[in-house]
Amino acid sequence: MSATASKEEQTLKFLDHLEEWIITFLIGAATLLIFAAVMHRYAAGASADFARWAAAQGMTGVAAGAQAAFKWLISWDFSWAQELCIYMFVWMAKFGAAYGVRTGIHVGVDVFINMLNPQDRRRIVLFGLMCGALFTGIIASLGAYFVYHMYHGGQISADLEVPMWIVYLAIPLGSGLMCFRFLQVAWHFSKTGELPVHDHGAVDGVDDIRADKGLTQEFRS
Repeated sequence: MSATASKEEQTLKFLDHLEEWIITFLIGAATLLIFAAVMHRYAAGASADFARWAAAQGMTGVAAGAQAAFKWLISWDFSWAQELCIYMFVWMAKFGAAYGVRTGIHVGVDVFINMLNPQDRRRIVLFGLMCGALFTGIIASLGAYFVYHMYHGGQISADLEVPMWIVYLAIPLGSGLMCFRFLQVAWHFSKTGELPVHDHGAVDGVDDIRADKGLTQEFRS
């Protein structure tokens, strides 16, 4: 029994880490790609302007060098960068939403709920979590149906020319993971009366002790 529980805990920890790795990779890759595309665009424009200025000043050698640099820069095609960044941010948003459910980072209005007695508060919180699981489960199912038909349609993206079903795969995967997170939080809440709560006033890297202890909000009867 303990071995089974240990395997389940290891699986959940691996899923938690995988979720964080995906989000971190997408944020870092998108940031670097945007930086490279912007630098490429400005460098190409600057080299062209410098070549014209050098030619006007009669510095033919410098103008030829700047012209060569301009030709080399425009040989690098970054027209696909914007499209790829959009797709990466879509994937990041879907998995980030699931991460938000797990860590309690989503903003909620709980003024009315906190005014209720503990038993009614518990019922409403569970009802809200199950509604979230139902909604994201429906979105995941419809997304899978949509991806299935897009796979057979053979549609590709404009710049990257990748199959669009791969891009839209973020919908069933991200929504399915979010549904699982809602169910996970609901199960934990029903057993312990605790919800994950993110301290929006905390600074990452400074409040590590509280983060390690797992800041929670109790709803006990």
